[in-house]
Amino acid sequence: MAAPARKTQIQLSILVDPDKPFAILRDARRLYRTSYPGADFRPVDRAFRLTKRLYEGGFPGYLACAVDYHDFAHSASVFAATSRLLDGCELSGFALGPVPAGEVLIAAMLHDTGYIRAEGDTSGTGAQYTKIHVDRSSAFVLREREAFGLDPESAARISRMILGTDLERPWGGLVFESEKERMAAEILATADLFGQMADRAYLEKLLFLYYEFREAGIGGYDSAYDILTKTAGFYQSIQNRLDGTLGRVSDRMKAHFQARYGVSLDLYRETIARQMAYLDAIIADDSTNFRAKLRRMDLLSIERRGGRPPSDGY
Repeated sequence: MAAPARKTQIQLSILVDPDKPFAILRDARRLYRTSYPGADFRPVDRAFRLTKRLYEGGFPGYLACAVDYHDFAHSASVFAATSRLLDGCELSGFALGPVPAGEVLIAAMLHDTGYIRAEGDTSGTGAQYTKIHVDRSSAFVLREREAFGLDPESAARISRMILGTDLERPWGGLVFESEKERMAAEILATADLFGQMADRAYLEKLLFLYYEFREAGIGGYDSAYDILTKTAGFYQSIQNRLDGTLGRVSDRMKAHFQARYGVSLDLYRETIARQMAYLDAIIADDSTNFRAKLRRMDLLSIERRGGRPPSDGY
């Protein structure tokens, strides 16, 4: 008797194509309307489309995004993770409600706008603002609230949520006007980590994060390879943040995948764990240059197109 066929492992990248922003938007709309029948999704839709225009250089007063790690694809991936985590929270009885849910989805789109330069700002790519980009993103929401159709109170809440994505800012020092706002900030902070680290090209993109850090004058990394070797330690600190500070919401992602796809796993954590296992294998194997084992992006072509110098490798 033949052995039963092995079930194909479900992966995040085949649930919704991460390279199709409007597929991500449609999926978020579907989940939102499932949780909140009759609620108005149009403010979120508007924010998504305006943010895409902002990153492409079509928003008045601003230049197009010029960084390669914190780009629109990153914001869209965080938006997707936020949508799924919101769904998981609702399914597991940790209800946020339609208005806070809409606001945290908008916050997901705007959380890294601090990398966007104003017209006339040609002193760098925007990466020079890395250390203060969260404050700049928070200020962007307040400054451009009318363009995004936000009233002052809503803009203020979104602005405060964004501050929670700053890994250098003590969580205990954040101020929220309600418990639901605090929970929304926890969802956003969790999704920011899930979205970037579960990106199928996360390891490749770390090299571009290195260039952003270098432009910002952030020390501790001697080369692009160095940021790979130190990511293992970063992963441990992120696990502590997810399980500690953000523990009451981060584990609720599993409810989303169970209810919507019949998978009793948190596919974000599973994907991240596989990424880190592969990273360990890359570091352990010194028989070839690490670039030969990072195959999900044509790194050399991207670097040449962007005018960046080649990595100094080992």
